[in-house]
Amino acid sequence: MGPAELILDSVESVRAACQEFRGSFAALRSEVAKSMVGQKEVVELTLIALVADGHVLLEGVPGLGKTLLVRSIAQSLGLSFSRIQFTPDLMPADITGTTVIAENEGHGGRRMVFRRGPVFAQILLADEINRATPKSQSALLEAMQERTVTVGGETMALDRPFLVLATQNPIEQEGTYALPEAQLDRFLLKVAVGDVDRGELTEILNRTTGPREQTPQCVLSTDQIAKAQQLARRIIIAPHVQDYAVRLVLATHPQGEFAPEGVSRLISAGSSPRGAQALVAAAKVRALLDGRHAVSTVDVASLVPAALRHRVVRSFEAEAEGITVDALLSRILEMTPKESQL
Repeated sequence: MGPAELILDSVESVRAACQEFRGSFAALRSEVAKSMVGQKEVVELTLIALVADGHVLLEGVPGLGKTLLVRSIAQSLGLSFSRIQFTPDLMPADITGTTVIAENEGHGGRRMVFRRGPVFAQILLADEINRATPKSQSALLEAMQERTVTVGGETMALDRPFLVLATQNPIEQEGTYALPEAQLDRFLLKVAVGDVDRGELTEILNRTTGPREQTPQCVLSTDQIAKAQQLARRIIIAPHVQDYAVRLVLATHPQGEFAPEGVSRLISAGSSPRGAQALVAAAKVRALLDGRHAVSTVDVASLVPAALRHRVVRSFEAEAEGITVDALLSRILEMTPKESQL
C-alpha cells in the first residue's frame, strides 16, 4: 500500500500543510538534538535531504558523532532501520542478500530461497563506506538510484522512503578507498562534519558520562514523511532563480561558457546535471523551512557547497597549490552574478 496522497485544493490547505510541516520538522530537529550536541548545520542538511528524498554522505574524522546522528534520526522516524559496517572483506551479497538452499518443511526436498540483506530497510546506515573495496561499494548503486535491488535476474522494489546515510573518513586516512565518481553522484548532499567547540564538548561529556542518557522518540510516520516530500516538490522556483542554479553548475565546467576566469585551470571535471537537481530540490526544502512558498537565490547559494563539493574534481594544479574544492566553489559563488546578464 502506497503513501497517502497530499491534497492541496486551496490557499488555506497549502498554508496549513506548510505550517504542519514546519512544526513536524521542528519536533524532529528537537528529538535529534536530545542525543546530538552541536553540529546544527549538519543536522539541518541531513534532514533537508530526507525531505528532498535524497541520500547523504557525511565526511569527518572518527569520533565526531556521524554514526550517532544517523541513529538519532532513525529513532525519531517511524521507519525500518539497518546498519552495514563497511570493511575490506565485505562482499556485495552482504549488502543486497543472497539465494540459499532451504529445506521444504513437511514435504522434504529443497528449494532456493532469497534472504534479504540489510539494504532492504528504509533508512540504511552505511558506516565508514570508504573502507570497503569498490566492488562492494558499487553494490549500492542500483538501490540508491532506482530504489530497487536485482539478484538472480529478479528485481525487487525497496520500501519508500529509502534513505542512505553514509559516513566516510577523510580519504587521506590509512585503509580507505576513494568512492567511484558514479556513486558519489548518487548522493544528494555531501556534508562536512567539523570539530566541536569547548562548550559543545563539555555538554557531550555531561550527557554521555552522566547517570542518564536521553533517547530520541519517534515523532514522524512514513505517511507524514511522504506528504512532506510531496509538499516540498510543489514549492515554486522562478525561472531566474532556476537559471542561477543552472549557471552555478555550468560554472564548474572547465572551459565552459560560464566558467569564471582563473577557475577553469583548477578544475578537471565539473558537476553533472544531478548537481543542479540537488541544488533545486534542497533549496525548495530550505525555502519551506523558512516559511516561504518560493525559492530565492539565497537558498540556492547556501546549498552550493553541500550539493556540489562531491561533484567537482580538482586539477593537478589545484591539488599542488593546496586549493580545496570548497575554496573553488566559494570563488564560483563570488564570481557568478545572481541575475543573468543575457
